[in-house]
Amino acid sequence: MNIFTACLLTILGFVLLIKGADFFVDGASSVAKKLRIPSIIIGLTIVAMGTSLPECAVSVTASLANNNALAISNVVGSNIFNLMVVCGASAVFAPLAIQKSTLLKEFPFSILCALLLLICGFTSFSLGRMEGIVLLILFVCYLLWMVFSALKSRQETNEEEVETLPVWKCILFIVGGAIAIKYGGDFVVDGASFIASKLGLSQNLIGLTIVALGTSLPELVTSIVAARKNEVDMALGNAIGSNIFNILLVLGIAASISPVAFIMENVIDIILLIIMSIVVWIMAWTKNRIDKKEGILMILIYVVYLVYICIR
Repeated sequence: MNIFTACLLTILGFVLLIKGADFFVDGASSVAKKLRIPSIIIGLTIVAMGTSLPECAVSVTASLANNNALAISNVVGSNIFNLMVVCGASAVFAPLAIQKSTLLKEFPFSILCALLLLICGFTSFSLGRMEGIVLLILFVCYLLWMVFSALKSRQETNEEEVETLPVWKCILFIVGGAIAIKYGGDFVVDGASFIASKLGLSQNLIGLTIVALGTSLPELVTSIVAARKNEVDMALGNAIGSNIFNILLVLGIAASISPVAFIMENVIDIILLIIMSIVVWIMAWTKNRIDKKEGILMILIYVVYLVYICIR
């Protein structure tokens, strides 16, 4: 393989990832709407899972290939991008009104997940199979919590029937989307790893930039579209839910397959993720929303972070 082929492979991988996630989300959202589940729950579960599949595909593929340097940096890079750019860009299009329950439950839980990852990384500088299984158990608990919340909301609301896709199309979109995401993940890892080695760049830098940005595009597109359609609950739920999924599910699976090694740069990036999360949480807490000015500030902070990791 040469550089040109690797670039084409990477681009094709990203196209498959984005379109695959797009179809997956459409199909899964229609199923959720048929069951009368509110937007915030759809965002935190179905949409978050769909848009997190690229990160899952990339990290699991990297783990199977014993290329775990990409797994941690991809997840941490994606989480920072989701928090600062996805939420920030969504707020630029429409102020993100945030429910008190989200500020009290899901948002702090996403920070706790990052803190748990930091403790695992800092104490042993690796994420072993045992830690991976613990993350997966926490993920199952999170899913059960969301299902319970959805059932509770369904009993409380009596929404009118909304127009959704036919069942056969939902299944086709979900299965087809998942297949596209699987192969897209393979192509991105192969192409990006080859480019990194040829250009003499570290796997960590490639994971934090090219791969993290590429696999976070579904979150970005989905949240901006949701914000423009005034589905701000879904936009925010998607970003927070994806960050929880990335740590608990993506790294849980990757570490269960083969132990994931940490480097000091990973630890620094997780600390920065926690600091940024707390800053955004405080901004949201003060007015129960994130407005356009704060959205622009969040994007600028991300640009500064991007410059920092490139210099590093």
